Amino acid sequence: MYLQSLAHALPEYQMSQLEVLDMMRAHPALDRIQPRGQRLLQKVLAGDSGIATRNFCTPNPVELFDRHPGELNDYFEKAVTDLASAAVSQALEKAGIAAADLDALFLCTCTGYLCPGPTSFIAERLGIREDALLHDVVGLGCGAAIPTLRTASHFLAANPSAKAAVVAVEICSAALYLDDDPGALISLCLFGDGASASVWTGNDAPSEWSAGNFRSLHRPEHREAIRFVNRNGFLKNQLAPSVPATAGQAVFDMLGKNPERFLNGSRLVTHNAGRDVLDAINAHLPDADLAPSRSVLKRYGNMSSPSVMIGLETLLETVPDHVDNIDLAAFGAGFSCHTCELRREN
Repeated sequence: MYLQSLAHALPEYQMSQLEVLDMMRAHPALDRIQPRGQRLLQKVLAGDSGIATRNFCTPNPVELFDRHPGELNDYFEKAVTDLASAAVSQALEKAGIAAADLDALFLCTCTGYLCPGPTSFIAERLGIREDALLHDVVGLGCGAAIPTLRTASHFLAANPSAKAAVVAVEICSAALYLDDDPGALISLCLFGDGASASVWTGNDAPSEWSAGNFRSLHRPEHREAIRFVNRNGFLKNQLAPSVPATAGQAVFDMLGKNPERFLNGSRLVTHNAGRDVLDAINAHLPDADLAPSRSVLKRYGNMSSPSVMIGLETLLETVPDHVDNIDLAAFGAGFSCHTCELRREN
């Protein structure tokens, strides 16, 4: 399938890590955790985490700790519709097509649950045809963007003249959880809200990027290290200290058979999970330039599934003409890791 456009949308409320820390200090929620947990928040939010700013769909994300699950789900429904619709609108404008010209809309998210899924709300908002395919992918966590692209590729292989939009959107602020678990506290310091949308066609488009060679790896023995669990109706992110090593090894196992290609002009964009994760990947693949992923982490934090696609968009803004191969890698709950390859004919 061939890329027609790529765009992202961010909520209006951007704040620095220190601003988040100040909000935590000013809110009674901080007293719900032990001094050890408070010191951990202080260390990460005031230290060198690789993150400068994050965006949220609310001016004070700390106040979300006072909402019950039903209120958080209402917040998710509005925010996911607004943010995903904005990203799709920008991608359609870049592609020069109308929403009514779309034949399919694919979307992944894991930070909330709606039935019908967010595609129903977005299709109504944007005026997508009633006979277009709407396909929601849930439960794949931070790595979801690539398998969602893979699903779209199957549709386009069967319908080469069709046009499909693929959206990765996460309202991570709807799934922030406060307790003394270090993994939950680290999550508070990493995640932000964001959306990425791309438009694709199955028709051969010379000089355009094509996506293929999709691969997946599943290691359920590491499932409890990184996953969402339900705590009294709230989503809580389990995040173990072993995740950077697990992610680094998985990306190497999928892409390390031919590491010299990163010396020969190929580029790599990965999910930007966190500084330690990117460092672990670079330890296995030292010749891979992860600057786009590190840039997205610094500017927006870990946005879960949209992160790798926003990293790709960042790379494509400056990629030299001689580069004709890009590897994408995303990973998360499961433990799962997914890769695909983008190529173009010069």
